[in-house]
Amino acid sequence: MDPVIVVGAGPVGLALALALARHGVPSVVLDGGDGEVEQRTARTCVLRPDTAAYAATLGGARWAAWRTERRRQPVRRVELDALTSPVHIQQYALERGMRAALEREPLAEIVTGARLDELEQDERGVSAHTRGAPGSAGAWWRGSYLVGCDGARSTVRKLLGIRFPGRTSVERHAVAALRVELPWDGEALLHRDVPGGESEVVARPLPNGVWRLDWLLPPRGDLVTPDALLARIRDTLAAWCEEAPPYELLDTGVHIAHQRLARHWRSDRAFLAGDAAHLLGALGTQPVDEGLRDAANLAWKLALCLRGQASGELLDSYEAERRGAVGARLRALDQALPLVRGGGGLRTLLSGASRGHLELLTDGHLGRGPLGAAPCYGHSPLAPGQDTVPGALTVGTEPGSPVPDVPVTALDGTRGRLWERLGGELLVLLVAPGTHVWDSRHWLSAGLMPELAAVLERLPVPAELLVAEGYPGAIAHTALVIRPDGHLVTALPGARTGELRACVEAVRGALAGDADAADP
Repeated sequence: MDPVIVVGAGPVGLALALALARHGVPSVVLDGGDGEVEQRTARTCVLRPDTAAYAATLGGARWAAWRTERRRQPVRRVELDALTSPVHIQQYALERGMRAALEREPLAEIVTGARLDELEQDERGVSAHTRGAPGSAGAWWRGSYLVGCDGARSTVRKLLGIRFPGRTSVERHAVAALRVELPWDGEALLHRDVPGGESEVVARPLPNGVWRLDWLLPPRGDLVTPDALLARIRDTLAAWCEEAPPYELLDTGVHIAHQRLARHWRSDRAFLAGDAAHLLGALGTQPVDEGLRDAANLAWKLALCLRGQASGELLDSYEAERRGAVGARLRALDQALPLVRGGGGLRTLLSGASRGHLELLTDGHLGRGPLGAAPCYGHSPLAPGQDTVPGALTVGTEPGSPVPDVPVTALDGTRGRLWERLGGELLVLLVAPGTHVWDSRHWLSAGLMPELAAVLERLPVPAELLVAEGYPGAIAHTALVIRPDGHLVTALPGARTGELRACVEAVRGALAGDADAADP
């Protein structure tokens, strides 16, 4: 099997290579840099709980609550826990952890100093040429597919001739990372109309007593001088703590949010992911989080096609699902920006308007609503219709939406959480109340288990059978079919194993073509 060529060694490219390895697919990561990860403390990522679980992040901070204030008055406090809090982590820490994991992975290779300058495709694969040291001839790399994870100025996108329309400098923020004691231990804060003159400040805790502070700037204002930033820090801390407490300034910067969406995310055997495919970040939306969702969506589809277990139609669903989801997010941003950043007009005179602004911002930061909630692929070409899988059941998760992290038991008796099993095979989760009180050797041979296990062995793709005591909105003996990226396909009566194969056929795209003709 030829490897998948991954261009770019940021979080998305590294996550994709790791995900491919979990599926047994080799990859070559072309890193245009020297392999060193720059330690920028103020450059951080906020990952939603399900994305953080998929990326297996080590470290980072979860928040006890999210506070919103206006002037000197608290507006709302949202309690958070391990299942609802995002993970806030420095990007360099995330990248270093992923690189370390990838270096231990025999199916993946990172090549440093490899800058892509040429790309050729044929019906059997992709050839990529990289520049070497000055005066050298460079090197050619051969792969089955190629994925451009090479950022906003993507060389892959330019070589493919794909347009990248959108808007520039939608929001600007001055950013500082401080080690300081603030009044809200482990709680993040969104503060509008801060006493002292700032229109909006967000404070988010990181590990080891570090905080990232973001001040909203005018879209096209003056450059932020060091003196001006120090004055902002001093005045903001004084507004929160009566007088500015001692602090250690670790890093500073200016964050600029753009809104762009590539016209296409696939060109034959080449794909785009992460910032190469989309740019966002205004109103608390999270670009790295979206990029990791790209990697999770694409990895299992590439694996099935490379193993000959799915048709090429499956790969078309990547653009349909992920471009559709990010496009919806950008449309929601377009609708929310005039309301939140309008700075006047009739809306600000309406009762509760300021609270509405804060709610929209909270949604973006906490991963809720149109600005932040995980995408639903209910209209995906892979979603089985009623004619394909009759008798589907309604549970607390809509088809195409991410599943919650419920406790599960594997066939070998291992107990854990559902999200821990994602990223590998297709999952079939049987809701069987009472199984936790029995030893697995008893319930494995009882009820529906033998028949379900036998059906899974005959499926055209690998699948793992799990058991749960309960699932939101599901009755006993419901069987839920879950994609490797954690999205629900459908829920079926467990006894109706005949529909299970039809459901799996829909997931792998085989209904649109013959899997025997899948790409090699």
